[in-house]
Amino acid sequence: MEREDLLAMMRQKVYKPLTEAELVEALALPAAEAEELHQLLTELEKSGVIVKTRYGRYGLPEKMNLVVGRLQGNVRGFAWVLAENQENDVYISAANLKGAMHGDRVIARLLPFSEGKSQEGEIIRILERAQHVLVGRFEAGGSHVGFCRPDERRIGQDIIIFPSDSKGAETGDRIVVRITQFPDAKRRFAIGVVDEVLGRSGDPGVDVLTIVRQFNLPEDFPLEVKEQVAKMKLTVDQTDIEGRTDLRLLPTITIDGADAKDLDDAISVEKLPNGNYRLGVHIADVGHYVRYGTPLDREAMQRGTSVYLLDRVIPMLPPELSNGICSLTPHEDRLTLSVLMEIDADGNVVQDDIVESVIKSDERMTYDEVNLLLEGDNAELAQRYAEQLEHLAWMRELRDILARKRQKRGAIDFEVHETQIVLDADGHVLDIKPRIATLADSIIEEFMVRANETIAERYYWLELPFVYRVHEEPKLEKVTELNHFLGAFGLRIKAQSDMIHPKSFQSVLEQIAGRREERLIHRVLLRSMMRARYCPDCLGHFGLALKYYCHFTAPIRRYPDLVIHRIIKENIHKQHLSAERRAELAAFVERAATLASDREQLATEAERAVVDLKKVEFMLGKEGEVYDAIISGVANFGFFTELDNTVEGLVHVSSLTDDYYRYDEQAYALIGERTGRRFRLGDLVRVKVVRVDLEERRIDFELADA
Repeated sequence: MEREDLLAMMRQKVYKPLTEAELVEALALPAAEAEELHQLLTELEKSGVIVKTRYGRYGLPEKMNLVVGRLQGNVRGFAWVLAENQENDVYISAANLKGAMHGDRVIARLLPFSEGKSQEGEIIRILERAQHVLVGRFEAGGSHVGFCRPDERRIGQDIIIFPSDSKGAETGDRIVVRITQFPDAKRRFAIGVVDEVLGRSGDPGVDVLTIVRQFNLPEDFPLEVKEQVAKMKLTVDQTDIEGRTDLRLLPTITIDGADAKDLDDAISVEKLPNGNYRLGVHIADVGHYVRYGTPLDREAMQRGTSVYLLDRVIPMLPPELSNGICSLTPHEDRLTLSVLMEIDADGNVVQDDIVESVIKSDERMTYDEVNLLLEGDNAELAQRYAEQLEHLAWMRELRDILARKRQKRGAIDFEVHETQIVLDADGHVLDIKPRIATLADSIIEEFMVRANETIAERYYWLELPFVYRVHEEPKLEKVTELNHFLGAFGLRIKAQSDMIHPKSFQSVLEQIAGRREERLIHRVLLRSMMRARYCPDCLGHFGLALKYYCHFTAPIRRYPDLVIHRIIKENIHKQHLSAERRAELAAFVERAATLASDREQLATEAERAVVDLKKVEFMLGKEGEVYDAIISGVANFGFFTELDNTVEGLVHVSSLTDDYYRYDEQAYALIGERTGRRFRLGDLVRVKVVRVDLEERRIDFELADA
């Protein structure tokens, strides 16, 4: 009995839950296959794909009034099951959690009556625990017991720690706790032991180290990986170059941030006699060094991505590779995969080639340097990079062509202002300011997008297993909610019942250009989007308005890029892959895409947590100071405001003492009952800092004017 055959049988309308013995009889299985069925049932039940009732009968959860999914906790004690087998998530009250904690994979029974708008349920089974190790603040509770207050507030409870298991931790210490007893329907509290005392809150480096532990990010590489790297040849010689396209005489540069060390992409642009441009995107050939199935590869797959935490990087690959032989260091021979594209004046690729190559980058340039050179007002830089000035001019011309093509097809140009945080040697914040994308950023982005699209389209038509970067169109109900919000600003996303075009979003962005609410609306539009992910199916990229797209350009720091590099290299050398090899690749691609999407999400959350923490740290000692701000969020308990430097804080409704304010959900506003005074999303206000809590990572404001 195959897995899909059994599930197909259970999906039939006539199927009713059967015991294992009844299934064996119904399927007329011999003894040997009956044992295989037992193993299959056990595996499917453990993963939550099927459910075994208290009477020993097996069925599908969706046909038994059950929901399977991850539990997403809330600081106020309730939670949601993010459903895997239905569209709508399920609300779980604190009383119905039955010992389940944030992140657990659970089965919930749907309740017949719900007090609110959402479907309610109760947890009946915990399939997988998520929180085995967590980070928090130790609080001594006397001679008999202590507590860990988790940094992840959605866990919703403190962890009990007995004195013999505290490792000498004192109140205020940041600790790593391993849970030894989980709560259940009868016992409400979890019990744990201290694995590590990280240090005191406020000590240099402890704050970021806390987040590293909180997200269980791997700092060091396993011994077997180190031993493999120690035996590797980390130089390029003639034997490595043989059989490759030699592009070392091609004018080539890298453009990165000033502090970047893992330089995995280089670019070259030539102006051809026919007026077209020849764009070369040259990517580090990481697959030459990281071979499938080795300890190095297994570790890279588990990490999935490099994680950038302001003052430190947790790399996907050891520094000997990421900052060494795989990094496209100037004036050094480096092995690459190159995409060579001839592009006409309309931005169309009229010819392309993908080759294993060797390059020697001429310059390692920074975004700031390139911007100054393109602006043409820095004589010293112009003299230093005199040989690159014509090269940069061609890059700008080609960038303008590709940008016009992007706009014409309706790609959404989200101008998300990243937060630039300046740290001192001890990791303390010196300054925070928004980082605005520059022309140099745009050059690199346009060239990388063009290369990624070219690769994806080529391998889609080759019908080989592949990892695509997909971004599906937003759900219609999300657009309906979004239009409620946009209506307050006189805007609307045009959508048909069966289709939404990216141009509808781009039209709104064009209408708000220069308005005070521009940054806010950009962010709200972005939040309405589906999350981009990795997938073995080519589902298109809505935001870029592209039918074909993948991630090919960063194999030093993204595992999916490395996967498709290997597929490309195998195709270059073998041309034809057997049906057996294709099936093997397809299975691996699906597993790699799922794991990479999960690891990317974890890395994003960790990076965001560090930024949020540093924003709060920056505001310490600024109590009483007054700032201009924009209202960035409204709720029944108050409104959030964002300063020009991207720092955000809450004005609680209790501080609005001139009236009683009610929340108008449709208007995204708090409205005074007596005065009619409104605090609406996008309004400008002046606020005063009244409280900064580093432990809670929270900033409280009050209005600074009447």
